[in-house]
Amino acid sequence: MKQHTIGILNKWLELKSKRDAVKSQLAKKFAIEFNYNSNHIEGNTLTYGQTEILLLFGRVIGEAKMFDLEEMKAHDIALKMVLEEAATDNPLTETFIRQVHKTLLREDYEVYRNLPGGMTTSYTVHAGCYKTRPNSVIAPSGERFEYASPEETPMLMADLMEWYHNEEAKNELSPIELAAMFHYRYIRIHPFEDGNGRIARLMMNFILARHNYPLVVVPTKTKSQYLDALSSVDNKVGKIPSEGANASLEEVKPFVDYLERLMVIEMQTDIVVSEGAGNQWWYNGGWVKFDNRNVIEIINLLIQKPSLSISELAEMLGINRSAVQKHMKSLQEKGYIMRSGSRKTGKWQVLLTKL
Repeated sequence: MKQHTIGILNKWLELKSKRDAVKSQLAKKFAIEFNYNSNHIEGNTLTYGQTEILLLFGRVIGEAKMFDLEEMKAHDIALKMVLEEAATDNPLTETFIRQVHKTLLREDYEVYRNLPGGMTTSYTVHAGCYKTRPNSVIAPSGERFEYASPEETPMLMADLMEWYHNEEAKNELSPIELAAMFHYRYIRIHPFEDGNGRIARLMMNFILARHNYPLVVVPTKTKSQYLDALSSVDNKVGKIPSEGANASLEEVKPFVDYLERLMVIEMQTDIVVSEGAGNQWWYNGGWVKFDNRNVIEIINLLIQKPSLSISELAEMLGINRSAVQKHMKSLQEKGYIMRSGSRKTGKWQVLLTKL
């Protein structure tokens, strides 16, 4: 681990008590960021705002595919499972990974493919079960890159778990190195018909959480860097799946470096939030700052009591009703707040995350 990273990590660790004060806010921010990005990388079409409202309020805004909505909710449940399990002393097992996969996919489903000549073929994706057919990917070079065969998969997964437990016991690898190597080795096996990338990122964070390290989000905007880092390792290791499933730390170093950079970003954000003593706001993947004190008070009051009316807000703030209406209109137009329910019994929902 680089000296720069170690310095930031030490500061992150020193601020634990301050981070604990904003623990729930940081957890909420991470859940939205991780669920959105990990699914978006794999083709989920929900926007960041739709994801945020779905996970925070259970509501849907705008047009959205039912499959994408259910997929996002299932992924959030899987994340909770992973973080809860990481907080126990239970050893990581294949059974648990299959349980997470079953939660993620929800149920078996058919995939249909068009063939030349107007013919179609199909296969079943089994939730929580290892693959029954070969899987592969087309590399940027145009070559087909094969993962472990269905016959190899059970043995390689057993080897992966044994390797992980041995390395964890030796305590020679840093948590970020251990997580990166597990991610890469797992991906080269690709044990399931679908969902392997999401499972790899969930298990990576399982390892980081278990060792009290910062959790990592792979942003969809850096997807090409993510894939390039994995591809760099592929070039070092070669195409044979069993060799990829046993890649060394030196071979996996490009991916370790990539994840380390992401971890630094997460730590720096946590440090800003911790030192800001809860005066930060997060919305749609970025920071929001308000210069008008009345706007800040309106947001805080709506968080505490969502049923407040315009007149009540004006009275509490000691300003005229038209000024409150102007601020509320601006907040609504920017998507920071929204109204749900009827005019008489409705409530305000604040979509900003206070950090």
